[in-house]
Amino acid sequence: VQLQASGGGLVQAGGSLRLSCAASGRTFSSTDMGWFRQAPGKEREFVATIKWSGGGTYYADSVKGRFTISRDNARNTVYLQMSSLKPEDTAVYYCAAVKTYYSGSYYYRREVDYEYWGQGTQVTVSS
Repeated sequence: VQLQASGGGLVQAGGSLRLSCAASGRTFSSTDMGWFRQAPGKEREFVATIKWSGGGTYYADSVKGRFTISRDNARNTVYLQMSSLKPEDTAVYYCAAVKTYYSGSYYYRREVDYEYWGQGTQVTVSS
């Protein structure tokens, strides 16, 4: 699986952005997907994940209620809709694909669980 993230940019606090992650490879529809982010001087952190079927999602507390992860398996694309953005959301955002196919109910939140990573897209939120 190869991943290409896009949609980042500069936005004012309170604004919205939608990130996209296009995947190549026939296994996309059988793989849980996630978004992570890394702010300057900080470690990369989990943001959100979605089950392979699109039937379940899980969010970090810091983005819950503001961000929405979704996927379109017909287009091999996963999205991250970000609303009510804050300056602390400024980071490079990465999409990633889990190693396991057709996983069960567990939500993967650790970097080590993800095998494939996109190149990252910069999101900057000005105050």
